[in-house]
Amino acid sequence: MKEVRFFYVPNASSVNELPEEEAQHAVRVLRMEMGDEMMLMDGQGTFYRAVVTEATKKRCLFRIEETLPQARQWQPHLHLAMAPTKNMDRTEWFAEKATEIGFDELSFLRCRWSERTVIKTERIEKILVSAMKQSHKAWKPVLNEMTDFKAFLQEIEEREKLSGKKMQKFICHCYEEEGLGQKVALKDVVKAGEDVLVMVGPEGDFSLDEVKMAESKGFQSVTLGKSRLRTETAALVAVHIINLINQ
Repeated sequence: MKEVRFFYVPNASSVNELPEEEAQHAVRVLRMEMGDEMMLMDGQGTFYRAVVTEATKKRCLFRIEETLPQARQWQPHLHLAMAPTKNMDRTEWFAEKATEIGFDELSFLRCRWSERTVIKTERIEKILVSAMKQSHKAWKPVLNEMTDFKAFLQEIEEREKLSGKKMQKFICHCYEEEGLGQKVALKDVVKAGEDVLVMVGPEGDFSLDEVKMAESKGFQSVTLGKSRLRTETAALVAVHIINLINQ
């Protein structure tokens, strides 16, 4: 019995052909033929059981046999905002693993101590799609372009005003200075069932001014434990903690 293969087709319900890159993978790599079964995912919560109706060198047509809406593994919106690492392999590793665990949105921050101030999101997008297919996730995380720290805070403030709904907002950092809010463990303050945003800083941490600015906008300072973690490790730990609490 052949393993059923998953393909990402954003508008699967209204087309009958795989996107070019997916088609080439299906035909050239997997050598799929007419009559083979496949599973399509639209990244918006629905799987589609389909069969191949035509396979050429560059094209793969299909017919949907069954529409399969998927239940969410977690209910609230899980948003992670991080400063990308100097070594992009680490950021890419995070994107892959966080998608496997499960989250909804990824934003990149340009901070005072950031060692990487520009990022190409096209490759990250491909990694998110690949991880979504590999882990059979029904929702593809939203990927945002890099934003200056202050602009990101303003964007979140505007988002809350428009929605009329407050989210849980946390900032992870290593400071213990007086004048900052009391830092508590993320696992002890995250509330299940509520939208949540966690910010993780660059290798050199957020600046003290950035932490104060975030706290003035309603972010709570948190710790992820006693260990000192790399940026990508901290981000993944945050996603895992929130995911577990919400399952």
